[in-house]
Amino acid sequence: FALASRLLKFARGAAEAAAAAATSPSTSSQPLAMENNGTRCGEQILSYGRVEKVLIGGVLTMLTLSTICGNLLVVISVCFVKKLRQPSNYLIVSLAVADLSVALAVMPFVSITDLIGGQWIFGQFFCNVFIAMDVMCCTASIMTLCVISIDRYLGITKPLTYPVRQNGCCMAKMILSVWLLSASITLPPLFGWAQNVNDGRVCLISQDFGYTIYSTAVAFYIPMSVMLIMYYRIYRAAKLSAAKHTITGFPREGEHAVGAAQREGRGVEEECGTRVSRLLKTGEHHQRRKRKNQSIFKREQKAAATLGIVVGAFTFCWLPFFLVSTARPFVCGVECSCVPLWLERTLLWLGYANSLINPFIYAFFNRDLRTTYSNLLRCRYRNINQKLSAAGMHEALKLVEKPDTDL
Repeated sequence: FALASRLLKFARGAAEAAAAAATSPSTSSQPLAMENNGTRCGEQILSYGRVEKVLIGGVLTMLTLSTICGNLLVVISVCFVKKLRQPSNYLIVSLAVADLSVALAVMPFVSITDLIGGQWIFGQFFCNVFIAMDVMCCTASIMTLCVISIDRYLGITKPLTYPVRQNGCCMAKMILSVWLLSASITLPPLFGWAQNVNDGRVCLISQDFGYTIYSTAVAFYIPMSVMLIMYYRIYRAAKLSAAKHTITGFPREGEHAVGAAQREGRGVEEECGTRVSRLLKTGEHHQRRKRKNQSIFKREQKAAATLGIVVGAFTFCWLPFFLVSTARPFVCGVECSCVPLWLERTLLWLGYANSLINPFIYAFFNRDLRTTYSNLLRCRYRNINQKLSAAGMHEALKLVEKPDTDL
């Protein structure tokens, strides 16, 4: 019996050892699988067919090339056309440079990543460089739009006390401040405050709570709030000006005064002539002042329309992306993103589309830019400055020769 009990204990020990050996591969294979798959970011890698890749590649390529061409036209137009080389256009050039940087340094890598299903293949070091370029260029574009709205507001409401628009040095300092502030959002992940997410398969900006709030507020929410305030104030100024110009049905001062002078001065010819001459001068001064007010009114209306479209396009393109980016770390955690990859990429490209829209918005409302675009696209490089000067003179003559009934 003693020998039998010993054999039974040995058999039980062997059975337990065999069971442990059988279960050990499954337990050891789990860390190995996690190591191969990286984090749960890898679960979002998509797989496209050949037709899907062709369609996606064609759309993204057209969007990238159109953005490059449109913003390059702005830079060439302002740099090489003398009439457009004014301090007030420096901000538009800065905006075009920021959008052009997005198209050249960011969009191609995002396009390649999207074509292979969202997997990052350019390495960890370049992931940090790519995120830094993406954040800085997009933030510079957004903040330049904000500064343009402030510049337009001050130029309309304080044309005499706002000399910055005519001072190239001051405008250059404003542009430098925009780019430095944009860089301040880029630098923290590079110096250890918040690490970007890169597990070898996915390249994602840091999901740290504090950094997310700081970056989204400075890059989007504060500029958007400023733009909305500036647009409201310009719209209100244009509305008040429009109310002043809709008061009709009253006789002009010159006409009423001249009629009174003619009725009262029939008996005294010299006195009548003196009064008529004086009152005609008063009428001419009144008409000049009225023409000037009409010009200011048109400028306010144009600024309100331009800024309204700019703010609307900007909000439509970037607001969905930043709402998702702000909520993502609080919903998904700081390790990775749980947002569907197709939704995240769609909203990102919608934001990039704002870089395509900007040059065409300003060209639509700026006759000089439209004329320059047309001549450059038709390869008519000669005499662009003379054509712009002639067109400006023609518009000025039309304003001077406009009938009084239109005033």
